[in-house]
Amino acid sequence: MKNLIKAILLLVGISIAASTSGQSLEYFSLEDLEGEWQTFDDLKGSKVTVIDFWATWCSPCLKAMPKLNTLYEELADEGLEVIGISCDGPRSVGLVDPVINSMSITYPILKDIDCELKNAHGYQAYPTLIILDNQGEITFVHEGFRSGDEKEIEEHIRAMLE
Repeated sequence: MKNLIKAILLLVGISIAASTSGQSLEYFSLEDLEGEWQTFDDLKGSKVTVIDFWATWCSPCLKAMPKLNTLYEELADEGLEVIGISCDGPRSVGLVDPVINSMSITYPILKDIDCELKNAHGYQAYPTLIILDNQGEITFVHEGFRSGDEKEIEEHIRAMLE
């Protein structure tokens, strides 16, 4: 029974990744933590862009972010950009700055208070991480986060950077 459940979850994960592969991310403009408006074109990487939809109340999000930050610092010179998009609502958006500062996150953070961008693509889970090529096409989607998931994400990013 356990193996059947694992197989079903694997197939669901593959179908999520396959169903979004080749799709483009719609144009967006969101406010950063300093109150400046930023677009995807302003921030995208020269080769690979990772967008991480997260929230301050999401434990898996908070576990994933330091690992993403390490990848960002390690691979930024090779063409990687990471963009964090906080989906905190009006009641928790005030926690975004303190959380980012406490974790020493160095990649750009944007605020999507109404989750319009995340919802426009039908993503449900937190965190949702999407990887895009330099043309803005989605090549990989990962919903949720468990310890060890960072290896699969890193492998995909490194393969795209080659």
